[in-house]
Amino acid sequence: MPLNREQIAQRIAQEVQDGYTVNLGIGIPTLVANYIPSTKTVMLQSENGLLGMGPFPLEKDVDPDLINAGKQTVTAVKGASYFSSADSFAMIRGGHIDLTVLGAMEVDQSGSIANWMVPGKMVKGMGGAMDLVAGAKNVIVAMQHTDKDGNSKLRKVCTLPLTGVQCIKKIVSDYGVIDVTPEGFVLREYAPDLTPEKVLAATEGKMTIAPDVKPMSV
Repeated sequence: MPLNREQIAQRIAQEVQDGYTVNLGIGIPTLVANYIPSTKTVMLQSENGLLGMGPFPLEKDVDPDLINAGKQTVTAVKGASYFSSADSFAMIRGGHIDLTVLGAMEVDQSGSIANWMVPGKMVKGMGGAMDLVAGAKNVIVAMQHTDKDGNSKLRKVCTLPLTGVQCIKKIVSDYGVIDVTPEGFVLREYAPDLTPEKVLAATEGKMTIAPDVKPMSV
């Protein structure tokens, strides 16, 4: 079986280094906050104006005025700060975010990402994704490998409106950990219940299997 959402988040948490400032997007990325070990000093940023976001609160600790960019209630760690969205986006555009984790509808073999709209469907807005893929020092995508019909979301070329061009270097999907290189996708790790060959068969874009490929550890 492919990984579930929590397992994807657990694996991405392994990429977060001590001292990082990290932005977590809506969906699976928000779950990463729950798996960053307490031994690491990490400041989580939300583009609506919070630096120092903590894990999701227990029901007894919910503060309806303390929310992330996805309107979910969150906690704040000691030393957290609050500021305007203008300051928040200056932080992003100024290159002060070490890592952002975003969801995606499609990523193609050149590293371009589509994650903000499906033509013909209602769109609330693009949010901060375009700023994040351009301003963050590193971008990791958390996503499902295929859509509900079994079609690959790791494409040769994205078919949906782009969020950013050639800006993605790593994908953690429910099928595995994939690097994006100038030669296309490279499978580094695969979900324990799958095989590299099954991941390859589920990928539309050009993919090679790394010589040292291994099962994912979550």
